Amino acid sequence: MAAMLTGVERTFGTDEIIVSKTDTRGRIIYANDVFQRVADYTERQLLGQPHNIIRHPDMPRCVFKLLWDTIAAGKEIFAYVKNLARNGDHYWVLAHVTPTFDAAGTIVSYHSSRRCPRRDAVAKAEELYRELLAIESSHADRMAGMDAAFRAMTGKLQAAGVPYDEFVFSL
Repeated sequence: MAAMLTGVERTFGTDEIIVSKTDTRGRIIYANDVFQRVADYTERQLLGQPHNIIRHPDMPRCVFKLLWDTIAAGKEIFAYVKNLARNGDHYWVLAHVTPTFDAAGTIVSYHSSRRCPRRDAVAKAEELYRELLAIESSHADRMAGMDAAFRAMTGKLQAAGVPYDEFVFSL
């Protein structure tokens, strides 16, 4: 379990890529050296763990609902994500998550490549995520809160006339 939040942001090089693979239930089956270093975990500590071991409490649950709904449907997704290192530090990524298929077309795992995000995009993502978290936390029932925030997020996208990926790249 992660330590108390430190408020310290970790960074990684613009030429580096954090890579992980999970099984279809979200358990980590591969974590590259950059992931291990930035998240402050060893490979042994990561393998077999749910990927949400690095979930930061500032991340709205509705963003992960959209992510999982998208990849489970066999599509790729891009998203800005604030992750939590083992020592309580945080780090921002621009994640590209894709399903991996077997020869029969069945999803067998998920692959995530994460790059260093642009600072101006992080500021915009933080603003949106604060708004979505406020919606989520305004409901006593966690599922109702997530559903309300999910509706607010998809409503914003529909109003803007853009799919989520396009929205992410517009930040």
